[in-house]
Amino acid sequence: MYGLLWRLLPGGVLLKLLACLVMLTGAVILLFTWVYPWVQDYLHLSGNTVGH
Repeated sequence: MYGLLWRLLPGGVLLKLLACLVMLTGAVILLFTWVYPWVQDYLHLSGNTVGH
């Protein structure tokens, strides 16, 4: 999959690296702002597992 992505991106190595960095940054921002908060509402992972 990564090889296919690398071949489909235009430009030289530097431009491909920059495009991959931009896509990775966009994916991280998307996950932290939309996906993780939505999943947290359904999974309730913020509870403490240590009893007092």
